[in-house]
Amino acid sequence: MIVPLFLIFILYLIKILEVGMDWDFTRLGVYPLERKGFFGIFAHPLVHGSFKHLLANTFPLFFLSWCLFYFYRNIAPYIFFIIWIGCGILTYFIGKPGWHIGVSGIIYGLAFFLFFSGVLRKHIPLIAISLLITFIYGGLVWNMLPFFAKPTTSWEGHLSGAIAGMICAFAFRSHGPQKPEPFEEEEEEEKEEKEEEEIIES
Repeated sequence: MIVPLFLIFILYLIKILEVGMDWDFTRLGVYPLERKGFFGIFAHPLVHGSFKHLLANTFPLFFLSWCLFYFYRNIAPYIFFIIWIGCGILTYFIGKPGWHIGVSGIIYGLAFFLFFSGVLRKHIPLIAISLLITFIYGGLVWNMLPFFAKPTTSWEGHLSGAIAGMICAFAFRSHGPQKPEPFEEEEEEEKEEKEEEEIIES
């Protein structure tokens, strides 16, 4: 829980600083195909248009990132970093003109990674997480389509995050937690019993 809570703390700290100092961090977002928006590839998830925008992203970010760092702890930092940067890069190339800000792209990336990773690995606990993600966040799909998203919503950022998450699910499918092999536990028990017998005999 440390990483998700620390990230959320940073997001709120930045927003409080922005409002308290009467600054505008919007220009830290992604502005597609413009030099001024290139830095936003790295910074855009840290900036939100309002506290309402940030609050709407807080619980999904916490829950999904907690799932990532709990169930995929060995590869979680790599997944998170790739989704962060991948989302920014794709948005930079496919986004409509304007400043794209917010952590929702990462939320989409995490949701799609957790769903597809569980399905690909065929491991019961991870499949359960996939089903839970579908049940809670299945409606997210509509906000990554231009026909259903509001004009002020960066559906390109959502779609970019989803693509980055799917790519990570396929690229890392043989890394991290895996489905146990049949009779693996029995073999381990037999091995332990043999070792105990050898110790007794010696």
